[in-house]
Parts: sequence; structure tokens; C-alpha cells
Amino acid sequence: MFMFLMWVGLLLIFLSFVAGSAMLWNTARIPKTKGGVSTDKVSVIIPARNEEGRIGPLLQSLLSQTNPALEIIVVDDHSTDRTVAESRAYGVTVLEAKYSKQLEWQGKSAACWLGAKYASGELLLFLDADTRLEHSGSLASLIGQYISDGASGILSVQPYHHIKKFYENFSVIFNIIVLAGMNGFSCLKERIKPAGAFGPCILCRKDQYFEVGGHETVGEAIMDDIVLGEIFMKKGLPVQLKTGHGCIQFRMYAEGMLRLIEGWTKGFATAATSTHRFILILISLWMTGAFLIPIQLAISIWVGFSHWSILLAGIYLLFYGHLVWLARKVGHFSPYVLTLFPLFFLFFTALFIRSIYLTKVHKEVRWKGRNVKV
Repeated sequence: MFMFLMWVGLLLIFLSFVAGSAMLWNTARIPKTKGGVSTDKVSVIIPARNEEGRIGPLLQSLLSQTNPALEIIVVDDHSTDRTVAESRAYGVTVLEAKYSKQLEWQGKSAACWLGAKYASGELLLFLDADTRLEHSGSLASLIGQYISDGASGILSVQPYHHIKKFYENFSVIFNIIVLAGMNGFSCLKERIKPAGAFGPCILCRKDQYFEVGGHETVGEAIMDDIVLGEIFMKKGLPVQLKTGHGCIQFRMYAEGMLRLIEGWTKGFATAATSTHRFILILISLWMTGAFLIPIQLAISIWVGFSHWSILLAGIYLLFYGHLVWLARKVGHFSPYVLTLFPLFFLFFTALFIRSIYLTKVHKEVRWKGRNVKV
């Protein structure tokens, strides 16, 4: 019976390799645009709450773009730091949500709606304050991709995650599952509709945005990006998903481990409900292998099965290489730290359970000093 269970475990581990590859089969990037720049005016809308330490690099990257028809709007969402002063130092338009009479709610979606109402461009580009365009042609590349996709609906890009400190590696499993869970990169990409849009970078036409109701329809939804994408698709408008490596990057939760825990807990369980069942099966199989490998290795060493121990040690290294390959699709994480991958999967599981409790039972999460009802 014991040997039978070991062989069943090996089968599940094999399936986990297959599932991990299948769930991120085609992580399409934004290619660099060759030729002229679009003449459409682009209004970049940046919702910002207490972003004085991160807004500068984004604004610098925007001001260095080759696109001549560019409007930059920072919408301050009741910041208590120097976000407003820092933004105005770059000469961009700054709107302060707390002084607006147009809003009946607050939060990111309210800030996006205020910015969109003010914008004068034909295209709207919503960017999170922790993003940054990687080169002077990034904006042209985004627009070029949007035009090549038909210039309709939403083009949404998940930025490439750059980290600087050790604790930021704990985001690696979340980043991989976010990309997979949006349904847009698996081996069945063409047969499964996207779960929604990525929040950090959304490009759309202004007329279509207001036609579907934009962020006013989104309201106070905790996963505003997913809801916005769903609104567009319900109106028959496409949502195209891409990865941002080589075009746009971000650094998440630079403030510390507590902010990382708070951020990933905020709505992860809610977002999971939008993931297609096939993708959920792939993710579950992948994670099953990640837990079975160290468990079976420990058991074989404890029982004294030397041949099994050698085999499973080799499989452990193979899974580590597989994880490094997947991690490189989503961000710049330390390959040395990832040798401890069981720790990162345990961390993910603990935060996912916490997210389920806060969003499904407690019905409230905390984010940037606010208690948000779910």
C-alpha cells in the first residue's frame, strides 16, 4: 500500500509539470512598434493614494515618451502624504478627489472615473502609480498593439514585476497564479474568454469607455479591474491580455512585508471566482506537485528508501527549474531564493485562506488605511 501511494504521488507530480506548462503556455508580450507613432491623443489617468515615493519614476517615464499627443492626469485619492505636491512638480494635471462634487463614492474606481471625465484624449490609458514604462517607445508600442488588435475594447497588460528586497520574493506564486487565473495564457487561450482586465494597465477608447459606463458602473467593487473587463465583454467588446516584459514594469508593495500581506489578501479569493474551471484544475494540479515533492522526499529519507530519495531529490531540482522558468514569465525574482519553493507555496496557501475568511466571512478588508466592504 505504501509503495502504491508513492507511485500515485509520482503520477500527480508528473501531471503537475504538465499543468504548470499548460496554464502559462503562451505569455504573449507587447512587441516594440516599428514605424510612425499614432496621432490619436492619449490621456493617461493615474489614480494615486499616498504614492509620493512611487509616482515620480512613473511620471518621468511618461514624460520621456516619443508620443507627442499626450495628456497626463494624476487623480489624488485623499492622500495624506506629499503625492499632490510631488505630482505637480512634474507639471502634470492633478485632480483631487476630495474636492470633487461629481463623486458619490471613493477609492480607485472613483478616481479613475473622475480622471476619465476630465480627459480630452481619444484613448484612455489607466496606469497604477507603481508602474513605469520601460523605454521611450513603450507608449507607442502599447498603442500599436491596440491598433493591431482592432482598436476596440480593452488592451490590458500585466507589468513585469521587479523586486529589490528579499521579502518581495514572496509575491512570486501570486504573480504566476494571477497571470494564469486571468484565462488568457493557457493552451486553450482561444477557447476561454478572459476573466477580466489587469488593474495596473488598461488601454481603451474613450467613446467606448463611456458607452459601457466605465468605472461609474464598476462602483466600489474590490476587484475593479475584473469587473471593468466583464462590463466591456458583456457589451460585446473584446478584452486582450498581454504580459509587459520589455514594455512596462512595476514594483509591488515596496513599503514592507505587512503591505505585501495586506495587498495580496485584499481580493485574491474574490478574483479566483472569475477563473475558468479548466484553469483552476491546472493550478490545483501544479500546486499539488509543489507540496507532494518535499513531502515524499522527506518520507523516503525517513523510511530509508535511498533509491526513492535520490529520485525525488532529482525531481525536486526539476520542479525548482520549472518554477524558475515560470517565474521569469512574470517578473525578476531571485533564482537562489526559489530553491526554497515549498516555503513560498505555504505562504501563498496561508494568505489565500486568510483572503477567503476576510472576503467571504468577515466581508471587509483593509487597504491603504481604509476598511473596504466586500
